[in-house]
Amino acid sequence: MTEPQITQLQPMPDDWQRALAVVAHPDDLEYGCSAAIAAWTDGGREVAYVLATRGEAGIDTLEPETCGPLREREQRASAAVVGVSEVEFLDHKDGVIEYGTPLRRDIAAAIRRHRPELVITLNHRDTWGGVAWNTPDHVAVGRATLDAAGDAGNRWIFPELIEQGLEPWNGVRWVAVAGSSSPTHAVEATEDCLERAVRSLLEHRTYIEVLTDEDPESYVREFLTRGAAMSSERFGGKPAVAFELFGR
Repeated sequence: MTEPQITQLQPMPDDWQRALAVVAHPDDLEYGCSAAIAAWTDGGREVAYVLATRGEAGIDTLEPETCGPLREREQRASAAVVGVSEVEFLDHKDGVIEYGTPLRRDIAAAIRRHRPELVITLNHRDTWGGVAWNTPDHVAVGRATLDAAGDAGNRWIFPELIEQGLEPWNGVRWVAVAGSSSPTHAVEATEDCLERAVRSLLEHRTYIEVLTDEDPESYVREFLTRGAAMSSERFGGKPAVAFELFGR
């Protein structure tokens, strides 16, 4: 009886210059994706972030009016660690984001503003690998991002965006989903990029300190190192950040 073959992850495309990452909350990108972003910005590529919320409902001990600005500051500092200076917030309400045309319109507008070739988002499925239930915010934003990549290129969808000076952008070539249970591609998480990913996630210290009783650095390092190692068996033995890649 032969051993089942492990499907190998393919290298992510590298013939692009601009990427836009669209997620629901501060820290979504840092939980496993920022090592890849560090590699891309190191290579001279441009990456911008768009967050649907400011994460204002994420810390039980902080009122949203205090929490939102704090988490925004942490997100901007976190992005800077991996070479990202453009961070936008769409100001949807944390915890109750609704999938629908308003969300698709906002994301399509962001895609038209930034004109990326690669769009990145987070797991849009109901569960994390069938083990844990995903949050409605992640599902709504991930699904809306996949849809908005097409909306952005169609002048007859959201024509009011043209009136705002946002011409159609049909240049999105791929949407990459981080945290997918069905990854197809990967980016090597080098030692340097993984170290920067650790420092990037640590910028969300206020959130992390209420999330776990562990030492924040030990918690972050173990989480990210374990995640990168899980992809290595399918990527030539190299620690990696995995994505499910949808072409357009």
